Amino acid sequence: MTSAAEQLSRRQFLKSAGFAGTSLALPIFPSIAASGTVERPGRPGANFKLTVAHIGLGGMGLTHLANMLRFEREGKVHVAALCDVDDNQLEAALNNAKRSIPCYRDYRYILERKDIDAVIIATPDHWHAVQTVHACRTGKHVYVEKPASVTIAEGRAMVNAARANKVAVQVGAQGRTAKGAWYTCRAIRNGIVGKVRKVTCWHYANPVDEKPVPDSEPPDGLDWDMWLGPLPWRPFNRRYHPANFRWFLESGGGQIRDRGAHQFSTILWCMDADNQLSFTVEARGTPPPRGLWDCPVTMEVVYQFKDPDWTLEWGQPGNKVGQTEFGNVFWGDNGHLVLEWEGGYRPANPEAINFKLPPGGKEVYRTDEYEDFNMNHKADWFKSIREGHLRPAVDIEIGHRTATLCNLGNLSYILGRKLVWDGVNEKVIGDEQANRLLGRPQRHPYCL
Repeated sequence: MTSAAEQLSRRQFLKSAGFAGTSLALPIFPSIAASGTVERPGRPGANFKLTVAHIGLGGMGLTHLANMLRFEREGKVHVAALCDVDDNQLEAALNNAKRSIPCYRDYRYILERKDIDAVIIATPDHWHAVQTVHACRTGKHVYVEKPASVTIAEGRAMVNAARANKVAVQVGAQGRTAKGAWYTCRAIRNGIVGKVRKVTCWHYANPVDEKPVPDSEPPDGLDWDMWLGPLPWRPFNRRYHPANFRWFLESGGGQIRDRGAHQFSTILWCMDADNQLSFTVEARGTPPPRGLWDCPVTMEVVYQFKDPDWTLEWGQPGNKVGQTEFGNVFWGDNGHLVLEWEGGYRPANPEAINFKLPPGGKEVYRTDEYEDFNMNHKADWFKSIREGHLRPAVDIEIGHRTATLCNLGNLSYILGRKLVWDGVNEKVIGDEQANRLLGRPQRHPYCL
């Protein structure tokens, strides 16, 4: 139990440390390289121990901090800095850490620190690309929450930055290092239902803003301009922040870009389709009848892949085959196999768990260093850094291709037509209007 005196002490520390990093004029220095225990480029020294910092401490950010504090107790990392634009979230993080840690509102102060080897980014989606690219340019490894990006141009910039600066970027789609997805992938790839022709997803609808409220002043302790970052400026509204950014196409992209980033990542893995880059996408949806949020309430998206031929369907709500809130079904020539959620928070179907590898069958990648799949996903990231190959289980290229499915689904809905995607050249064939919408302007100075 934390005493009132300890809470007050942390609050005083937060005010002195956090407010030291509020300037918005700090430039980005692409030439800076970290000089902690990890040697450049990306290969560790003899005593592997990462010095890490957290950028974004709401929601999953606190889970990531708890994971890193456990790694710290095991002697694998040192948590050296915390950053959030909301002083209340910084205070909560400090209370959880139970020790003093330097705090910042502006992430650029963290990137300027040469002692920090890696950052964990859990900011809202519209910040992921800018902060990841800037971190890569300063030589820091990155763990970034899903979805990787809100536009396809941003995702490509993230991949390019990771490769140019020889750092490991892991996207937080934890299904690929969780037991449920592993059992399912192993069974599907080895023919449990024969050749899979179609994969369907079900998911509950996007919410409707039933109680609109007027714009207002931001709450005390929140740097609203910094929270908006790359987005066009707009007044604060409680139906936008906190968490409700998810229900705007410009920032969160709705369920398909949130949970779809998890489900599609696992599906691509099970189908061995990470390199199947080109497809068609056709979406339709029901716009919200009222309120500030603009993501479609219901949504159906169909993706058609060729060579090999198979169909991916996003259903919102879709056909609920399983028992839980969302999941997907692999439909094969010899039956079907259900995977609840994305293979992380729920176990695999018993048929997949009990599946016996046939003679000549192939195993799929697995890491099971930790029972907790969130810990396991970060341990996989550490492994890619330690071994120097810099390609974790959900490498930024995989995260970008997954986000591309989500972003094109939303784009097809916005335009109201079918899109033919050339994944090699990353453009829509014969549709210049769609191609102009693959990226968008970002507000200075929060831009790539």
